Amino acid sequence: MNGFWKSGQAYIWLTGGALAFCVLMIVGLIGLVVYNGLGFFWPSELTALRLNGGALVMGQIWDRQEISDRDGEYRVQLKVANRDAYGIDFRWVDESSILERTQPVDAVVLERREWGHLFGFLDAVYEGEDKVAGGGSAGWAAFQKQLLRTDALLNQVRDIEHNAISDLNRRFERLRLEKRRLELAPGTRQEQVSQLDVKNREYWTQYESLAAELNRLRTESEVPQLDVRLAGGEIRRVAVADVVRAYRPNSLGAFGKTGVYLDRVWEFLSAEPRESNTEGGVFPAIFGTVMMVILMSLAAVPFGVLAALYLREYARQGPLVRAIRIAVNNLAGVPSIVFGMFGLGFFVYGVGGNLDRLFFPEALPAPTFGTGGILWASLTLALLTVPVMIVASEEALASVPGDVREGSLALGATQFQTIWRVVLPAALPGILTGIVLVVARGAGEVAPLMITGVVKLAPSLPVDGTWPFFHLERKFMHLGFHIYDVGFQSPNVEAARPMVYTTTLLLMFIVLALNLTAIQVRSRLRKRYQKIGL
Repeated sequence: MNGFWKSGQAYIWLTGGALAFCVLMIVGLIGLVVYNGLGFFWPSELTALRLNGGALVMGQIWDRQEISDRDGEYRVQLKVANRDAYGIDFRWVDESSILERTQPVDAVVLERREWGHLFGFLDAVYEGEDKVAGGGSAGWAAFQKQLLRTDALLNQVRDIEHNAISDLNRRFERLRLEKRRLELAPGTRQEQVSQLDVKNREYWTQYESLAAELNRLRTESEVPQLDVRLAGGEIRRVAVADVVRAYRPNSLGAFGKTGVYLDRVWEFLSAEPRESNTEGGVFPAIFGTVMMVILMSLAAVPFGVLAALYLREYARQGPLVRAIRIAVNNLAGVPSIVFGMFGLGFFVYGVGGNLDRLFFPEALPAPTFGTGGILWASLTLALLTVPVMIVASEEALASVPGDVREGSLALGATQFQTIWRVVLPAALPGILTGIVLVVARGAGEVAPLMITGVVKLAPSLPVDGTWPFFHLERKFMHLGFHIYDVGFQSPNVEAARPMVYTTTLLLMFIVLALNLTAIQVRSRLRKRYQKIGL
């Protein structure tokens, strides 16, 4: 036994076992996220429970637990939805009180813009006060036609709001700033201000015309309505314009459920959030996350590589360089919230405030760059990840054999030519490893972003079709903060839990995709330079 420990085999097995245990934990965590995330969009059946006393409860079976103080007895958790009617989304029911379980084929799921889902039975369809159909198949067909027509009207409303009216609002703001600029400038003539007032009245005329058209479309979209009978017999009047999606899960086959599943996945990836971010899509958060990572990488990678080049290739090795390396290693261990506070003080209040005073005085006291935005958040995370980039780049440069440098210099190349054409290409695979680490570290950070620009809901993306196209002063959404907000700040945490898993899965996929891209490029470069002996 002593020989076994002295030979070192025991430590090899312990190390391998610890590694296997860590891998199992990671795989288990990923499996849990994948299982709960991908299953969120599947249209589950509605189950109606007839209870003792004749009461009828209907919902989706969510969970089943053993009752702690009664051995062998269980209770089921139902997602009953209908929050506006019941005040809760979930209800526990003892199995001992259930007389009958059924899955009615005419049970309807309505996904609404507000108040979450509505479970019930279609009772009647109306056009204003006129009843056009009852329940059953005829009512369902009439409702589907109304839903398509209403969606078309609402698309027109969104088009006017997001394009014409948004453009007018930007023109109003430019006029306001121009008028303020003239008021601050000495020697401004009254004729110049009067011309702006004339334009302002023209814009108001256009706005009133668009507002009238919006009112007409909204009024027309609110005409179709339907009555939904809840499981307890109560009738709820619902405007078709409030319905995002409707389906009857108990009557859907595999293909029908797959269609609903794919439709909901597409909405999640391409739409804006609703219902306090617990429903709808996360496209603004996806866009903000990817753009923030790109901006962070554009700032962190060049500075990290240049710093590593100076420390490894140019600086005379001594106490000062050793102190710098110690400082870099210490910075890598500083809590991220400290970088966030530095970014808030230096970038937002310092640099941004001075930019406002120099270039945007007409907008003051409302800040332009003197408040949180995607630019300052990206630069803050760049500072956070620069130490990682420096260390990885230094290791990559140190791995290039000294004979390669000496051979290049012996052939008459300058030091800069040697670094640019020989050393850097050979070190690129290792530098890309640093980029992978930077992306993985930066994409998952949340604490610094909470005080430098991220918000719960951003009305406008940082990139659009309006000059100058890139609006780096705007606030943005981020998947990491979205997970925190939905998981801990939601008014209905239980109902929002599946959205947390789904958003987590999406963030993991984005980070994985960015890392795999860098790994693929690194692999190709490594093979390329191995062929030429570097």
